[in-house]
Amino acid sequence: ASIGAIQRQLLVLENQGGVQFFGEPALELSDIMRTDPDGRGRINILAADRLMGAPRLYATSLLWLLSELFEELPEVGDPDKPKLVFFFDEAHLLFDDAPKALVDKVEQVARLIRSKGVGVYFVTQNPADVPEDILGQLGNRVQHALRAFTAKDRKQLKQAAETYRDNPRFSTEEAIREVGVGEAVTSMLEAKGAPGVVERTLIRPPSSQLGPITASERQTVIDTSPIAGKYEALKDRDSAYEILRGRAEEAAKAAEEAERLEAEAKEAEREHKAGRRYEAERVGRSTSRRSTRSSGGFGDALTKMVVKELKGTTGRRIVRGILGGLFKGR
Repeated sequence: ASIGAIQRQLLVLENQGGVQFFGEPALELSDIMRTDPDGRGRINILAADRLMGAPRLYATSLLWLLSELFEELPEVGDPDKPKLVFFFDEAHLLFDDAPKALVDKVEQVARLIRSKGVGVYFVTQNPADVPEDILGQLGNRVQHALRAFTAKDRKQLKQAAETYRDNPRFSTEEAIREVGVGEAVTSMLEAKGAPGVVERTLIRPPSSQLGPITASERQTVIDTSPIAGKYEALKDRDSAYEILRGRAEEAAKAAEEAERLEAEAKEAEREHKAGRRYEAERVGRSTSRRSTRSSGGFGDALTKMVVKELKGTTGRRIVRGILGGLFKGR
């Protein structure tokens, strides 16, 4: 798919509330696999009353959950009891307008996830809502009555009956049409993994409340949950884009700081070289002045000494002799 097509699909999920549903904190799988102090499993109910109005989001969330379980749970083989059992209500939402690649993925997960100790039940009003390839991977089946008033209904009823292992005592097609309230046509896996023959079975009446609970009752259940307070507050963590943008800004600042330090180092080196040249010139001028002062001082001292000697008796005699010689010559 093109980037534009992917963005449009993401926009659909976002408009249906995907930002909040797939936000943080993310669901930890261990929280839905808890047991009570006696080691008995707990029942976790996903309140999908509003989620059902967003079929794309509902299907995406269920597929994500299955994929996470398949990727993270270890292989356990064939345990005596499963670690987790899923009941997906309104399962047709998973497959309505689903592409072939998606159906193949669900089939693969449904086939292989049993080795992870996970059971999956698809709950729907008509078995025709589930693709045949996936129906073939389901070992246990519970089929309530199907009414067939049209040719299409009769065709679907016949197809549903053909997915069961025949029981010679009755007609599966007639049994599916005739079972009453509290009764179902069932087929379970045998000890060796083969599907059992179809049976007409009385279903144990539910012992839970029939109908929705009130808002106060729901809040009481939430408050007494072992994970109360863990998922209520949303966390606005940095996205991948924000993390990459932050890293780019840090890299730009580091490069700018490196350029500044390099420029300062070059300026310091230039000033150092200029200072060395100035010092060399100053030392040269100082040496020249000292040489000049030294030469002038010696001459002055010699002159003073000569004048001093001339002022003395010996000096006067020398002067008279020189002057007398000069005058005699004339």
